[in-house]
Amino acid sequence: MNLSILLSFIFISTFLLGRLLEKFRVPWVFAALFLGLVLSIKNPFATAASSPTFEFMAQLGMYFLLFIIGFDLNIKEILKQKKTVAKLSAIIIVTSAILGSILVHYVFHIAWYISILVGTSFSTVGEAILIPILDEFNVINTNFGQTILGIGTIDDIVELITIIALALILGDKNDKTMSAFFMNLVYMVILFTIPFFVSIIHKKIHSFKFKNIPSLFIFSLFMIFLMTGIGDYVDAAALGALLAGITLKLFLTKNQANHIESTVRIISYGFFVPIFFTWVGQSVNINYIFHNPLIVILMLLITATANFIMYLFAKKKFGKQQSILMGIGLSVKFSTSVVILSLLFYKHIIPGTLYSAMIGAMTISQFIVPILFSYFLKKWSLTFNQKSQ
Repeated sequence: MNLSILLSFIFISTFLLGRLLEKFRVPWVFAALFLGLVLSIKNPFATAASSPTFEFMAQLGMYFLLFIIGFDLNIKEILKQKKTVAKLSAIIIVTSAILGSILVHYVFHIAWYISILVGTSFSTVGEAILIPILDEFNVINTNFGQTILGIGTIDDIVELITIIALALILGDKNDKTMSAFFMNLVYMVILFTIPFFVSIIHKKIHSFKFKNIPSLFIFSLFMIFLMTGIGDYVDAAALGALLAGITLKLFLTKNQANHIESTVRIISYGFFVPIFFTWVGQSVNINYIFHNPLIVILMLLITATANFIMYLFAKKKFGKQQSILMGIGLSVKFSTSVVILSLLFYKHIIPGTLYSAMIGAMTISQFIVPILFSYFLKKWSLTFNQKSQ
């Protein structure tokens, strides 16, 4: 079957399945991931799904997703986070990263530096999945809701550091000659110089005149492809996409930023991101998950252990029920880490068995956690302090 039929199948399936998932508090866009998992078992579109064109479109989905994350990243706000948020974030991230690294190293026999990278990526939380639930129950602007969002915000810094580390590892893996190292360093300096330069001059620019939204969108596309293109020279296209979002946010006025964010989200989540998630899902070896469920269970137990330790520290401030609820919510594991794992897998740095186990654990968490979180949030009818952190 041709690529157009495959795309039409992805979009209608995502639309229909997404409506069903929303009834279980799971964001509709993850329907594409479940679709990909189904296609990994039996794929009538195998030829089209393995074509270079489809893979390129999936990569664009990854870049647009990273661009949005970079665009939403507020480093100043992260630095303002209070001690409670910082402490709970550190507990979750450090515990999950250590336990995850040990599991990856000893079970899959992978070098320590790669194991640490994978373990750290698995430690991050997908707090974006919880936002619609928090909003529906009117608890976003409470100490409880702001703590969850604060942890997710600090989490973004860890994701940025992990992507930088991945870019350095991939660059080193390709060529270890002195000249290649020097050129890689030059490209990395250029990537980080662009947002730094913009941050210095943006106050002097104040406002760059765009005639309309399409012209603003075209300029945004220029920024995305320029920085992913520069990054691609050192296998750091993902980092380039993330930095493109940060750079553009610095360049635009607040009104322009709101317009372009809305436009990019529509084109990303309405077109490219479902293709990316389908691509990720179809790459998973379902048979491995069924034949080796213990590995997936161990990964979920790592998350549970980290959040139990977090609960012990949080219960004095939030009480037992709110702390349990927070631990459940922060167990969701679908964030930028899926991008990191995809890059490691397609660059043949980690085996398909590890990739399948990680994606399987993340998929289970992002389906079960919203259901449990919504159930207990409604059942306990908790009273939340409305004073934000």
